[in-house]
Amino acid sequence: MKASELRAKDDEALKKELGDLLKAHFSLRMQIATQQLTNTSQLRKTRRDIARVRTVMNERAAAR
Repeated sequence: MKASELRAKDDEALKKELGDLLKAHFSLRMQIATQQLTNTSQLRKTRRDIARVRTVMNERAAAR
């Protein structure tokens, strides 16, 4: 997911996206713990997407 795509979304959509990403990250962590995850790069991608969403949210909060 690109930052430009996130900036096009409104605040509510960003909050929903963040919640979905956090749930996905938790699920991936559980899959690693139970040795069910084969593609471990998904964890890194999800973590970076969470950071992108939080960055856009913080930018908007600072602009106010």
